[in-house]
Amino acid sequence: MLVDTHCHIHETYELPLAEVFQRANESGVSQMICVGTSEESSRLAIEFAVAHDHAFASIGVHPHDTKDGFSQIAQLAGTSAKIVAVGEIGLDYFYTHSPKELQIEALKAQLDVAAEYDLPVIFHVREAFDDFWPVFEQYEGIRGVLHSFTDSKENMEKAIAKGLYIGVNGISTFTKDEAQKAMFDAIPLDRILFETDAPFLTPTPYRGKINEPAYVRIVAEFHAQRRGISLDEIAEASSSNARALFNL
Repeated sequence: MLVDTHCHIHETYELPLAEVFQRANESGVSQMICVGTSEESSRLAIEFAVAHDHAFASIGVHPHDTKDGFSQIAQLAGTSAKIVAVGEIGLDYFYTHSPKELQIEALKAQLDVAAEYDLPVIFHVREAFDDFWPVFEQYEGIRGVLHSFTDSKENMEKAIAKGLYIGVNGISTFTKDEAQKAMFDAIPLDRILFETDAPFLTPTPYRGKINEPAYVRIVAEFHAQRRGISLDEIAEASSSNARALFNL
């Protein structure tokens, strides 16, 4: 069994959902978390999860979208048992679509929601760890995952030391950065989570096609081969991690 711990198929999606679910099932992907990126996207994630047994929802406002509001996330929390996380939230200084100060304010506000409802957090952090760590360290007991992690081995190890999981997706199958490859190889099995970020970041060999939850198997197979272990072993480890973090 595999879990796609991060996808966006609850939003505008070009593939027929019945076929998407069938391919996911055939690939051994039995559960998926639909992740909100705005207030409206979070509402859609909840509705989608309620309508589909194998789907769960995460509610949050992406740092890019914090300029459009984030106060309603607190109102959405607790409205459904299918909500398993807060996210994706964080800081993104690669594109400053929202001012840095507002991103930090939104991150803190949504971490308050996670703490109040005892929910894990799906973090999006890009070129902003110098500001992220001081904020994170203010919230004792917060657990979560660094989604789509491509940063340094140092920050990966720091995250693990702080109890976080590392989200790995299709980027890992096509990166040419040797430091990134070494970082991915060094993630402990008890801290790795697989994700697709569908419809984005399609893994090799399907680059150019729309990503979908079934392809989380491709990511898992890639890393099993690199580590010289079986697909079953890495799938069991990552799925066990997903169940533990998100209480699936």
